[in-house]
Amino acid sequence: MVLPLGLAVLLFAADAVQPNLAGAQETRAGEIAAKQKEKAERLAPYEPTRFERVMTRLEENFASPPSGFYPTLGSVYPGGGFTPGIGYRRFYQRTAVWDVVGLYSIQNYKQIEVGTRTPWHGRGNWALGARAGWLDAPAIGYYGQGMDQAQPRTNFRLAQSYGAVTAAIRPNGWTRLHGEVAYEDYQTDEGRGRYASIEPVHTPATTPGLYANPTYIRTEATAAIDWRTSPEYSRKGGSYGFTLASFADRGGTYSFERLDGEVIQHVPMLRETWVISLRGRVQTTLDDDDVVPYFLQPRLGSGRTLRGYSSGRFRDRHSLLTSAEFRWVPSRLALDMAVFYDAGKVASRREELDFRDLATNWGIGARFHGPTATVLRLEAARGSDGWRLVVATNAAF
Repeated sequence: MVLPLGLAVLLFAADAVQPNLAGAQETRAGEIAAKQKEKAERLAPYEPTRFERVMTRLEENFASPPSGFYPTLGSVYPGGGFTPGIGYRRFYQRTAVWDVVGLYSIQNYKQIEVGTRTPWHGRGNWALGARAGWLDAPAIGYYGQGMDQAQPRTNFRLAQSYGAVTAAIRPNGWTRLHGEVAYEDYQTDEGRGRYASIEPVHTPATTPGLYANPTYIRTEATAAIDWRTSPEYSRKGGSYGFTLASFADRGGTYSFERLDGEVIQHVPMLRETWVISLRGRVQTTLDDDDVVPYFLQPRLGSGRTLRGYSSGRFRDRHSLLTSAEFRWVPSRLALDMAVFYDAGKVASRREELDFRDLATNWGIGARFHGPTATVLRLEAARGSDGWRLVVATNAAF
């Protein structure tokens, strides 16, 4: 068959171009494959910085050490100052542990405690625990009752022997129930340190429970809605709860009941680069006729309440506390910076718990943390008494 000249030329050209088109397609496919390989080589799991790795290691060592001896930081009693210690921990089942911890502060506060709990890491739908111990705080500050900031400081000594059993249940991911029964024996004595002791300055008429050494059976129940990442470090979620505690004095004189309510809310912004954290707390003695010893009254002033005031600066039968923080998160695995403001008051009568004549402070701080725990908190806070430095190993709230 003889093809027309034009058709023959067209077929010849197509036959000549086809190998070139095939070669071009193969080249393009090779380029795409090469780029995909190069991109895959560049993609890798996130590598934490050296600082982030150090903070995570510290959290693991302090919050969940293995069996054996381990260092620890804690608090014997608020105001005791820097308190290092050492513990010994041993797992006797896969999820159960017992440990012994000894603490000693730079102000000669001391404590020893032995306890057991399961699950040891505090997670899960339920937890059981028991502990017993003794503490001695020889220089606790006392400024009298109420909001009078002109009262001078005196010191008293408090020793406590105690034993307690606890149970906690989380019916679901956001509900928390906690119960505790404890035996607590209190002994007070002359205060030590550079301030005058409490006895020459105050009397039993103005200081309830002065010279008293009561022994209590304390029962306590807590119910809360809590959807934070962790109570010791969180950038989102909140906690809304209340605690009812009954202090039954075996001598009958100093029995009382107290109700505590607390609301905490963390509001993240810009993918948790910024966080607004808010807190409100009320503590109230239920019966106006009950006599509450001065060393067990609600108090404000410490690294977790009014941070610009010394520990226990204000004491009385009822207390109100509010706090607000604006936090910047330069490292989600290691560091937060914060500007904060606290305001609160104590009162002898419940109806006086209003927002007038509050003691206030403001400050700045840095928090070194891991994913679920605060390893170190450094804050500078200013109240009417001047600047105070806060060094703590727990979250502010």
